[in-house]
Amino acid sequence: MKIITVEEHIQFKNITEAIQKQTGNALPSLSSDMLNYMHTSLPSANQMEDTSQARIKFMNQYGIDMQVLSYGNSSPQNLQPALAVELCRQANDQMAAAVASNPTRFAGLATLPVGDPAAAVKELERAINKLGLKGVELKGNFDNRFFDDPMFFPIFEKAAELDAPIYFHPSFIPSSITDHYFNSPNWSDVATGILSSAGFGWHMDIGIQIMRMVVSGIFDKLPSLTLVSGHWGEFIPMFFERLDEELTPYSNLKHPFSYYYRHNIYLTPSGMFTKPQLDLVKTEMGADHIIYSVDYPYKQPTNTNSFLTQSGLSNDEIELISHQNAEQVFHLDEN
Repeated sequence: MKIITVEEHIQFKNITEAIQKQTGNALPSLSSDMLNYMHTSLPSANQMEDTSQARIKFMNQYGIDMQVLSYGNSSPQNLQPALAVELCRQANDQMAAAVASNPTRFAGLATLPVGDPAAAVKELERAINKLGLKGVELKGNFDNRFFDDPMFFPIFEKAAELDAPIYFHPSFIPSSITDHYFNSPNWSDVATGILSSAGFGWHMDIGIQIMRMVVSGIFDKLPSLTLVSGHWGEFIPMFFERLDEELTPYSNLKHPFSYYYRHNIYLTPSGMFTKPQLDLVKTEMGADHIIYSVDYPYKQPTNTNSFLTQSGLSNDEIELISHQNAEQVFHLDEN
């Protein structure tokens, strides 16, 4: 069984150092307990930067033929344009170099300076046409603006023109949202931090992000645009029928809400290798819209190889999910 995983992260030391030099820290203000939790539970800088040792060992151990690399948490995407434009360019150059160091095992996604959409469009075109990157990763939102904001439309227009998929990845949510939904004197700062991030809040936020993209009508304007959403669709597939029933008469869309998900959006597990979620997403989306992902090195599940073969999938479904959908969407057969 050939396996390609598409949400696998990397960082570059000089980019991280440049961000820290300019901003002091790439992360929002966090409590000391939460910082300690992150220090003990998140991968080290060496793991994030590695492409030849632990990463290859993990891939070989679990039968992963290729990782599609994207930038990790210390991404320059959401810096102000004066910093972001040059750092994203450098990050993409280094991503292309990482891929070139082992092109049969790696492909890469671009990072864009979204605060300057014109520069982002220019960099997207360079990343795809000159560097050979296979799409884009967008993290969170920019300056509390969701990506359905018309400001960002040129980025998606160019991505559709280039047939470059855009992978939406969670990131930190505004502190006001954390305080409203997840903070409480009844539990610790660490519990609040987990609930507002990898436990729930990140996923709620990015699910709403893609839901807004659909409702904005972007797929009526750009019917060839392809988006990718991790963590089994960030809660949204569970509500397809409800959204169709309630929203359709008032949305001014050409089709029901779920139509766009099933045609324009691909979902990945992000290392959440759980059969109930797989069964739901396969029922709602079909195996031809599921792409495999691990979320390495943040997640390193020991059932990476066995999950697909032990989940009751047919051989054809396994082939689609394990590599064929990734090859089609990310144009991996065009190396």
